[in-house]
Amino acid sequence: MSNQKQQKPTLTGQRFKTRKRDEKERFDPSQFQESIVQGLNQSGTDLEAVGKFLDASGAKLDYRRYAETLFDILVAGGMLAPGGTLAEDMTPTEFCLFKAQEDMETMQAYAQVFNKLIRRYKYLEKGFEDEVKKLLLFLKGFTESECNKLAMLTGILLANGTISASILSSLFNENLVKEGVSASFAIKLFKSWLSERDFNSVAGSLRKVGMDNRLMELFPANKRSCEHFSKYFNDAGLQELSGFVKNQQSIGTRKELQKEIEDQMSRGDPLKDIIAYTREEIKKNNISEQTMIGLIWASVMSSVEWNKKEELVTEQAIKHLKQYSPLLKAFTSQGLSELTLLLKIQEYCYDNIHFMKAFQKIVVLLYKADVLSEEPILKWYKEAHLAKGKSVFLEQMKTFVEWLKNAEEGG
Repeated sequence: MSNQKQQKPTLTGQRFKTRKRDEKERFDPSQFQESIVQGLNQSGTDLEAVGKFLDASGAKLDYRRYAETLFDILVAGGMLAPGGTLAEDMTPTEFCLFKAQEDMETMQAYAQVFNKLIRRYKYLEKGFEDEVKKLLLFLKGFTESECNKLAMLTGILLANGTISASILSSLFNENLVKEGVSASFAIKLFKSWLSERDFNSVAGSLRKVGMDNRLMELFPANKRSCEHFSKYFNDAGLQELSGFVKNQQSIGTRKELQKEIEDQMSRGDPLKDIIAYTREEIKKNNISEQTMIGLIWASVMSSVEWNKKEELVTEQAIKHLKQYSPLLKAFTSQGLSELTLLLKIQEYCYDNIHFMKAFQKIVVLLYKADVLSEEPILKWYKEAHLAKGKSVFLEQMKTFVEWLKNAEEGG
C-alpha cells in the first residue's frame, strides 16, 4: 500500500448562475410599509376593518420579517427612527394609535386589534413585546398625548396578558428615570391596568417576572425611599401600589437582616454584639419584637448543619439552643413574643420531621433558660397552638403542662 497521500478529486464543469429565487432577499421594509399604510388608509377609523385587513395581509406579506415595521406603523403611523421620530422616507398614515382619540374606550379597541393579530399570528408575540420595550425607551421623543395613549394601551395589554410585566424594565432606563419620565408614565400605566384588573392580579403579574422588588427604580437613586414612593403614588390615587411596595421593601429588609444575623453567628461574633446590632435594626426599620423573634429563631436554626438521625438531632438541638438562649431571651420581653416563638418552634418541628420528638425538650430547655414563661406555654397548650402536628405536640407537653399548673397553684 502506497504511503503517498491520495490526491483529492476536484469538481470540474460548468458553473451555473444562481437563480434569482435562491438569493437571500434584501431587507427592504419600504415596500412592506407602503402596503400596510395603504391598507390602513383604506380602512380608516373602522378598527374592525383594520383587523380584517391585518388578518388577511398576514398571508401575503412577510409579518415575520417586518414585525417591527408593522408595529411601528400601527402605533406611530410609520417607521420610527432611533429616538422615536418618524422616518422621513414615506408619508405616514393618520390612522394609527398616536392619532386616535385619547380615551380608554378607544385604547381598548386598539388593544383588541393587537390581541387578535397576535392570536392569529402567534410568532408575532415576542416581536410585539420587544416593540413595547423599544417604545418605552423612546418616551422622550413622543408628545404628552402620545405618551398617555401608550400608557393606557400598555396597561390594558398587561391586564389582558398580551404582554408580560417584564417590559417595565425599559422604564428603569437612566435617562428616563433622571428626568421623571418613568415615574409619570408609570402612574398612567398602573391606573389603566388597575381599571381592568384588581390589585392582586397586578401584584401576581409583577411577582411572576421579579418586578415586584424593582419598582423603586422608577426614581433616581437619591429619591429611592419608601416615603418618597408612597407620597408620589398616594398623591396620584394609587395607594394600593405604594402599600404593596412598602410591604415588599420590609420583606426585603427582613431577609437581609436574617442573613446578616446568620453570618454573624457563623463568624462566631459575641452574642452581646449580635444583640446590640439587632436592637439597632429594630429601631431603624421599625420592626416589632414579634417579627424579630421569628427572624432570630430562623437564623439560629439555619446556622447549623443538622444531624439526619432523629435520636442524635435532639441532643444537638438542645446543645445549640442552650448556646443561643441569651439571644432568644433578649427579644422575648413580651408575652406575645414568647407565644410567637412557641408557634415558630411548633412549625419548625412539624416541617422538619427529625424534630417531631424534640419539641417538648426544646420548650423545657427554653423555660429553664428564662426565654419562655408559664403563661404563654399554658395559653399555647390550651388554645393558641397551630393545627400542624397538634395531637403529637400536645401529647408530648401533657406532663410538663400538668407540672406547670401544679407549680402555679402551689406558688
